[in-house]
Amino acid sequence: MGSHICPWWLAYTFDNRFRNFFHNPEKMLGSYVTEGMTVLDIGCGLGFFSIGLAKLVGEKGCVIASDVQSKMLSILYKRAKKAGVSNKIRIHKSEPDKLGVETAVDFILAFWMVHEVPDTNILFRQLRSCLKPNGRILIAEPKFHVSLKHFQEILVSAKESGLNLCETPSIRFSRSVVLKI
Repeated sequence: MGSHICPWWLAYTFDNRFRNFFHNPEKMLGSYVTEGMTVLDIGCGLGFFSIGLAKLVGEKGCVIASDVQSKMLSILYKRAKKAGVSNKIRIHKSEPDKLGVETAVDFILAFWMVHEVPDTNILFRQLRSCLKPNGRILIAEPKFHVSLKHFQEILVSAKESGLNLCETPSIRFSRSVVLKI
């Protein structure tokens, strides 16, 4: 599929205080994530969603914030510390072709990042392997960057990996689905 990775410095163009108006993590993800859950934020970038997810999982939950770029993870850690949620976020550096998460998770967020993955079949198999039986995966891809045809190819890849469509939430500026095993 894709192989271009958004540089860390470009993430500031869409990961800023105005984004909360369009993509409020707690409002957008509150129906999927509850206190005590273990959540994986793959391609977490600077931590916009990781921090919101940490608030949703509460004291007993955990967010695994995973990215391939060390600089993104470093900035995320500083932001999480400032927001007072660094104790709920576990930083995880993945590789472009290997997620490397062994923990079973209740919910996975893949927001505006699947199109950057070189082989989505590998990605979806890895996500499926760490998803708990009743878990869900929310995938959102930017409409301005990912065509409907490309998004449909992503969904075929997910289906081939044993994931099934269960919902199509409306998320601004995005093509989005919720998947389950």
